[in-house]
Amino acid sequence: MARTISPKTRRGLAFALLASPAFALLLAGCKQEREAKAPEPRPVRTVTVEKSEVGETVVLTGQILAENEASLAFRIGGRIIERLAGVGDHVEPDQVLAKLDPQNEINALRSAQAALSAAQGQLVQARNTFDRQNTLLQRGFTTKVLFDQAEQGLRTAQSQVDDAHAQLQIAEDRLSYTELKANVTGSITARGAESGEVVQAGQMIFQVARQDGRDAVFDVPAQVIRSAPPNPKVIVTLTDDQSVTAQGRVRQVDPQADPVTRTFRVRVSLIDTPPAMRLGATVTGRMQLESTPGISIPASALTNSDRQPAVWIVDPANLTVSLRNVDVQRFDPGSVVVSQGLEGGEIVVTAGVQALHPGQKIRLLGSAS
Repeated sequence: MARTISPKTRRGLAFALLASPAFALLLAGCKQEREAKAPEPRPVRTVTVEKSEVGETVVLTGQILAENEASLAFRIGGRIIERLAGVGDHVEPDQVLAKLDPQNEINALRSAQAALSAAQGQLVQARNTFDRQNTLLQRGFTTKVLFDQAEQGLRTAQSQVDDAHAQLQIAEDRLSYTELKANVTGSITARGAESGEVVQAGQMIFQVARQDGRDAVFDVPAQVIRSAPPNPKVIVTLTDDQSVTAQGRVRQVDPQADPVTRTFRVRVSLIDTPPAMRLGATVTGRMQLESTPGISIPASALTNSDRQPAVWIVDPANLTVSLRNVDVQRFDPGSVVVSQGLEGGEIVVTAGVQALHPGQKIRLLGSAS
């Protein structure tokens, strides 16, 4: 038959067990095991921040255009019978670019020449009459009235000749206007009419970019215009070849924004333009905005606290971290500029920020570059 142990006996045995040295050693071993499993310091990378004047670099894309362009047009209307140049052609002064049908102007020239010949014949006749009346008056064989009439006839004939000369000059000029000639050295960038078209006086036929200067032209947002320093320097780089660069200064800012893009057209006058920066080439412009006090930190250092930007600060005395809110001035590629919340000389965690908690022990792996 099984032997039963009374409750009183069981309590006595339990008390004896707790009081035994073996049980005390067992408890001490459990405590040491728990202490051995305490978390080790978390390895992190850090950077020591410094306060400085931080200026933002704005990068824009634009193209090379002529500093000055000339719009070429016929001075008279008519039908184009010949176009001798096209877009991209290089032109020189007095080079004929297009011609109008000159038949009407040739007819007008012939008429003016005939009118001049007739006026000159009348002038010869009027001069002969005057000379004869002058001789007769000196001999007393004519009257003063007839002499005055001859003198007036001579003056009238001379006026008619002068007028005929003027009309002939106009006809010659109009005939010359049937040829459209370049007045500058440059390249044709646009064409406004084709052969066979009837054009009006002053209608653009060619747009010529002058060869004596080039601009880098950019469309710039309004906030960049407001932040730009006076007379900023712009570094212009050829997009296809980063080794081709030139310096420039802002020459002109359009007074009104583009109604669609809401950007302002900015023309940068280039200094010693490289030959590789041809008209129409795509370029990149870099401009430094006005510097403001701030601290630049790697973008990886930024986290959040209550949906606000924050960073982990390292206490160098005991190697623990604390979370601090900061004010972000702007975001740059790969970095963040902080305007408030950090002081120069403080240590900020740059790697491992997502696994930290306030007061946690850390182990430094090195500084971020």
